[in-house]
Amino acid sequence: MKVLCFGTFDLFHKGHEYFLREARKQGDSLAVVVARDETVVQLKGRYPIDNEKQRLKRIAELNYVDEAHLGMLDDKYKIIEIINPGVICLGYDQEFFIEGLGKELADRGVNARIKRINAYKPQLYKSSKLR
Repeated sequence: MKVLCFGTFDLFHKGHEYFLREARKQGDSLAVVVARDETVVQLKGRYPIDNEKQRLKRIAELNYVDEAHLGMLDDKYKIIEIINPGVICLGYDQEFFIEGLGKELADRGVNARIKRINAYKPQLYKSSKLR
C-alpha cells in the first residue's frame, strides 16, 4: 500500500525525519509531495529558506522515500489523485489543505485512510523554532 505525505520540509530536521519514517511504516512505499515556493508564500506569508528544488532534492535522496514530487500550483489536490495512496499521513501540526480533505478525496475517488503522526520533540525540532 502506498503512503503519501506532504509538507514544506524547510530546514530539514529530526522531527521531519521522524515524521517520514513513521509514515513509511504505514505501508509498502512512501511518496512525498514538497510544497512549491509560491504555495509556501501564499500560506505562510514568507519564502522558505531553502527553495523548492533544494527541498525536493533533499527528500528524494532519503533512502526511505520511494517517490518525491513537487506540489501543483493550480489544483493542490490533483497530485493526491495522481499518486492515489492508500494512506495519507499528516504531521501533528499540519493545518493547510486539511479541512475538508476527506470530502475532497471522496469526490475524486481516492479511497485513502488519513492518519496523524505524533510529534517528535516539538520543543526542539520545529522549523519555526529553528529559524
